[in-house]
Amino acid sequence: MSSDRVDAESKVSGNQANIPARIRRELNIDDGDYLRWHLDTDGSVRLEVVQRQSGTFAEFNGYDGDTETDVSTDHDAWGVNVE
Repeated sequence: MSSDRVDAESKVSGNQANIPARIRRELNIDDGDYLRWHLDTDGSVRLEVVQRQSGTFAEFNGYDGDTETDVSTDHDAWGVNVE
């Protein structure tokens, strides 16, 4: 057994384990974030937190143009400048 300090621990249930609240707060882990696991040759595990991209559609309020649209014909053309 290692003499390293234990910051927190959790129990595995099925194929899932909870991340202790203190660790989530410290690493700023939120819903939708990804956890990348790295297994080192010495058997130790490193964890990389990949924060989800936010704001992609945060300010999108929908189409507010004067022209009526038809999704079946206009979907792929939106956002493309055709001259």
